[in-house]
Amino acid sequence: MQKLLASLLTAAALAGFAEPAAAQSRIKDIAAIEGVRTNQLVGYGLVVGLNGTGDSLRNCPFTRQSLEGMTERLGVNIRGSNANSKNMAAIMVTAELPPFATPGSRIDVSVSSMCDAKSLLGGTLLVTSLQGADGEVYAVAQGSIQTGAVSASGGSGSSVTRGVPTAGRIASGATVERETGFHLANMNEVRLTLRNPDFTTAQRVAAAINQVYPNAALAENGTVIALRAPGQMGMAGFISLVENLPVTVDSPAKVIIDEVNGVIVMGDAVRVSTVAIAQGNLTVSIQETPYVSQPQPFSRGETVVVPDSDVSVEEELGRQMRIVGGGESRTDLVNGLNALGVSPRGMLSILQAIKAAGALQADIEVM
Repeated sequence: MQKLLASLLTAAALAGFAEPAAAQSRIKDIAAIEGVRTNQLVGYGLVVGLNGTGDSLRNCPFTRQSLEGMTERLGVNIRGSNANSKNMAAIMVTAELPPFATPGSRIDVSVSSMCDAKSLLGGTLLVTSLQGADGEVYAVAQGSIQTGAVSASGGSGSSVTRGVPTAGRIASGATVERETGFHLANMNEVRLTLRNPDFTTAQRVAAAINQVYPNAALAENGTVIALRAPGQMGMAGFISLVENLPVTVDSPAKVIIDEVNGVIVMGDAVRVSTVAIAQGNLTVSIQETPYVSQPQPFSRGETVVVPDSDVSVEEELGRQMRIVGGGESRTDLVNGLNALGVSPRGMLSILQAIKAAGALQADIEVM
């Protein structure tokens, strides 16, 4: 009896190791909290201190107007003067305001030239207000620009440029002045949104949460899962516990085809019914061999070059029809397609033909 029991346990263990368990992902990696997001900021400013690589004030009227307005605020009037400095440039400043950013925190900014500046290397951004989509100022930027580019030119017109010298970044170059006003602690309910909507995954997320915290989650649809913090637990603490729960993600059967680069990506759920496929290659070769035609003696003719074209058509023979599909895994499908011995671009046509025959149980998305 003990030997029989040991044999059954061994067989069960081997059956458990026969197929590996599906990989699981944390909830924080597949979903986001509704309303917790970054916000784009934009501003217009001036860069000064350029080594003659800035805007030409004659070609960039807005740079000149910005210079005149800035100097007037500082008590200097240059209107009507013949200023033509190339040590400054008009730029656009962009940044992303992270969620829950508080006044006084620092964020990175990117700067890009707007006119005919050759390089922003070594420039300094003057105080620039960064506005959100609502027109409110959320941050103020200023600092030295780092372009990470190399630019050199010679007197004869030769030049060497690596990277983009007319764009750069300022690390921690902006100071946050206003909060976005998202008060998570005061909320009784939050909603998780799946990055890849799927009804099965949404139900699994809700089930994983309810297994640990009963009646705390409800899948409203294939994208949204509503959460309520149990008891007196704070919402931030509850989310920190929920986002680390493991969930097995489900995905629809899909084949992604990039015809430009010849790339094929198949999902794990892709299956093909049993089909027979034959694929042949047709090669057309054209070879030009020009030769010189000489006239007969005393014929007053001219020597000319006459083209000679040799066209040949070769069709690869010996290809037999192969049985593809019918397997229970993606590996069977891949092995069957590889047995055809075709290139990735040839496989694109085969997959599209299989789909047209109704034997491919997956959606094809062509990029």
